[in-house]
Amino acid sequence: MISVLRSTWPLLLGIMLLLVGNGMQGTLLGIRGGIETMSTDRLAVVMSAYFGGFLLGSMFAPGMIQRVGHVRVFAALGSLISAVLIMYPAIPNWIVWALLRLLIGFSFSGVYITAESWLNASTSNDKRGQAMSLYMIVQMIGVITAQLLVNIGDPGGYTVFIIPSVLVSLAFTPILLSVQPAPAFGELKRMSFLRLYRVSPLGCVGICIMGSVFSALLGMTSVWGTIEGLSVREISGVVAAIYLGGLIAQFPIGWLSDRMDRRRLMLQLLILGVVGVTLVLSFDLGIWGILAGAALAGAVANPVYALLLAHANDLLDADDMAAASAGLMFLNGVGAVGGPLIVGRLMALVGPDGYWIYVGLLMSLLAAYTAWRMTRRESVATSETGGYAVVTPTVSPVAVEYTFEASSDDPRPADEAEEQDLAAAEDYSPGEAGNAPQDPESSGGSVQDEGSGEGDDRR
Repeated sequence: MISVLRSTWPLLLGIMLLLVGNGMQGTLLGIRGGIETMSTDRLAVVMSAYFGGFLLGSMFAPGMIQRVGHVRVFAALGSLISAVLIMYPAIPNWIVWALLRLLIGFSFSGVYITAESWLNASTSNDKRGQAMSLYMIVQMIGVITAQLLVNIGDPGGYTVFIIPSVLVSLAFTPILLSVQPAPAFGELKRMSFLRLYRVSPLGCVGICIMGSVFSALLGMTSVWGTIEGLSVREISGVVAAIYLGGLIAQFPIGWLSDRMDRRRLMLQLLILGVVGVTLVLSFDLGIWGILAGAALAGAVANPVYALLLAHANDLLDADDMAAASAGLMFLNGVGAVGGPLIVGRLMALVGPDGYWIYVGLLMSLLAAYTAWRMTRRESVATSETGGYAVVTPTVSPVAVEYTFEASSDDPRPADEAEEQDLAAAEDYSPGEAGNAPQDPESSGGSVQDEGSGEGDDRR
């Protein structure tokens, strides 16, 4: 891990600064929108626009990189982000803000795709898993740090909006001055959604639902806090708690996921999340209770998202991982666009409780669908699953593809794997049936090929 950090720290530092800037703008807009007396529905449109832009960026940014190269795309989109961040307080109009959020979402998507492919090219295959884990951790640390910086200025003024603009501008310095050469960038492969759904119905439906949950948590928490009457410090604390809970929970959940049925673990987490939301809605727990509820929501949502990707990965052939990552991230983006719009309408109808009701309903829906899918397909044996990897919804299809590849590698240490494989080869004798390796087809096939193969639900 240290060697990976030593070789990639300029990229990781730049990425962290990018996330600090991005994390600040989301929280600030919700608070400033309340100061400017914007309605909940209008702020929901503003927040949704970012995810729409991010979705468009994941579709068109790869083509831009192929045409003009990483450095030019990186510099151009970075300049747009920096400019947009300081335009928010200058034009406090919800329509303008929505257009700016669309532009900044597109730009951040392109920047992430560029940075992630650069990070992948700067690490060897055997270190890719460690590099991507560091990348995800740095992302969360950046957003948590952003919530601390929100408190150093008045959201009704200009200074606190200038800070993220400066940080984003500084973020490109270590990346562009890195000694790592710009990588080659291939076209993202595509897989039809019908085929992707047939491979993993739970993965497709779950990723779309969790995209809606995350866009509500990421985009509408500050709007909810403003309506609830929380202070700037309290709102930033709630946002930080969501990410901190997700960061802490990833590691024990990852350990468990490699030792038990991932769907069962997802179901248990979702039920825990629903119980937590119910407690927040049912009792006046004060700010500390709200912080605990937010941390629990993050501790459920972040690992469940990663578990869904890992579950889909377990059912994919290696050649299909790149195409599947693009398809799953598109479904995540579709769900994310609708999240703020729906939760904003709910809050307009029933008040701030609509925020928690929305999160609880989606978790309940996904829990029910997970339980149903468990009756339709047998579990993948833990010995046949890939490794769990920390993945967040803020990454692009590029990071998901690289994470898929890294988590599918042999989880044994290289020396141990080599010794075991050599021992197995020495013990095997073609003339001894007792020592012959078992043919998957002779025993009914692998989990993916189990049954007659007619219809996904029969497997």
